[in-house]
Amino acid sequence: MTDAQHLEDTLLNLDGRGYKAYKDLRGQYQFPNFKLTIDYVQGDPFAAPSQLSVWVPMSVAGFPETLYASLSREVALRDYLTRAFSRACRDVSQKRGTGKSGAIAVCRLGQEVLERTSAFIDEDGVEVRFTVGLPAQGRRILGRQAAEMLCDDIPELVDRALIYQNLDAGAIQQQVETVEDADWLRSQLPQHNLVAFVADGSILPRRSGIDARPLEENAVPFESPESLRVEFDRPNGGPITGMGIPRGITLIVGGGYHGKSTLLRAIELGVYNRIPGDGRDYVVTDRAAVKIRAEDGRSVRGVDISAFINNLPQGQATTAFSTENASGSTSQAANIIEAIEAGARALLIDEDTSATNFTICDRRMQELIAKEHEPITPFVDRVRPLFDEQGISTILVMGGSGDYFEAADTAIAMTHYRPQNVTQQVKDIAAKYNTGRQSDPQSPLTPPNPRYLLPDSLDPSRGKRAVKWQVRDQDEIVFGSDEIDLSAVEQLVDAGQLRAIAEAMVYLKQEYPRTDKTLRQILDDIEGAIASQGLDILSPFPVGNLAQFRRFELAAALNRLRSLQVKQ
Repeated sequence: MTDAQHLEDTLLNLDGRGYKAYKDLRGQYQFPNFKLTIDYVQGDPFAAPSQLSVWVPMSVAGFPETLYASLSREVALRDYLTRAFSRACRDVSQKRGTGKSGAIAVCRLGQEVLERTSAFIDEDGVEVRFTVGLPAQGRRILGRQAAEMLCDDIPELVDRALIYQNLDAGAIQQQVETVEDADWLRSQLPQHNLVAFVADGSILPRRSGIDARPLEENAVPFESPESLRVEFDRPNGGPITGMGIPRGITLIVGGGYHGKSTLLRAIELGVYNRIPGDGRDYVVTDRAAVKIRAEDGRSVRGVDISAFINNLPQGQATTAFSTENASGSTSQAANIIEAIEAGARALLIDEDTSATNFTICDRRMQELIAKEHEPITPFVDRVRPLFDEQGISTILVMGGSGDYFEAADTAIAMTHYRPQNVTQQVKDIAAKYNTGRQSDPQSPLTPPNPRYLLPDSLDPSRGKRAVKWQVRDQDEIVFGSDEIDLSAVEQLVDAGQLRAIAEAMVYLKQEYPRTDKTLRQILDDIEGAIASQGLDILSPFPVGNLAQFRRFELAAALNRLRSLQVKQ
């Protein structure tokens, strides 16, 4: 390991040389208060930037051990350090030449607190990983500017963002305690027979569809109906009240633009923790709750959708259904079965993004179209057995049909963003107005047939030796020659999750060249490997832009891979 002075001298000597001479910088450099590691050097100023990291010994960083004493606290603190480093980067970095020259950055962050590879902390020290655009003019090295970046700017970043005494101790404590309390609340849901909890005072509306920060003007604070109010005593924040959504079938009803979908959106993202001040800090949901929607045009591979769709024309089987271009109803059926296959305990559905003929078929239509000519068993006829036979709850936004009233255990009406418990009214209406529906009680809802992946069908190399994958924004993975559209997987919130999913798919290809394990068993294995060894297990070299994903989103990516092959 060489020192900072040697790094500066080297950079000055590289001035004016061809860009590839930067490759010689790889290695470790000891600064007075930290260690700098250059893991990867970009090939030219327009390529993906270089990967660097700093490690600060705890004797210098000075973070109290109580701030990272539990996993919840550690993840919260790592997130805070990433945000602090990001703010410092925006203040310090500047344009220094061509392309990405001069840029210093960490991964992009949203409202969620996710486990990431951007920052780490333990009793030995603090590590932060970031990217640097090494300066050049054209393809000639700007050595003096590079020396300023690495030898002046980075020490300033460390001083600003990674030294406890230079940070806001109160803000750190607040984030650590908020995340720990949210995790604790989520852990309490099963023993209280709840799927989700929405704290009183929460601000659920967002500023816009592209701005996830809380709405500031005219936002109505959430207030639970008294009959659904539950109270918890948090480890840090003390007593808190809010609406508990019980296991079973819950309808969210009400007029248009009164907050039905806003409530469901908060619930579906309650599988994640948020930064303090998000407004949904204490909206928590069972981590195995999965949002389901129709998804016209998606690829489906060998999925048993016979519980919902059967007797297709031309005798097409639905016990191992495959298509390159699914309809709204077949895609929604496949999405449900795939979620169940991956271990979902709750389904979250909004009528606005559902296939109408899959969600409901009323008595008049049943009278017109004979059962033997209708291959779809609508979800309304399956929602009750899903819970009674398999223990899978459903939260459903429904404003256009009362046929679900008979199946509902709980009904919540949203009026001007204020919830009311209308369960008894719904039951009374169901008893008063019989729908005359013709359900099919002779068709039991059995677990879907297990599927076995053929990992050889996962080919990200495009027929070459090199592995090729790319993430586009936060809704598409280009995996070899296959474009995986994840825009309908609504619980993905971060591009870092997509990068980690792509790496996990490569890992699956390498670790399971031949397998007799089901998809669910493979998901268990990958989840267990990440839990024990961290996200770094997925990447060939240290990177700072991976974020934790759930097994359901990994399964969603695999299931949408058009080259995927399965056996049953």
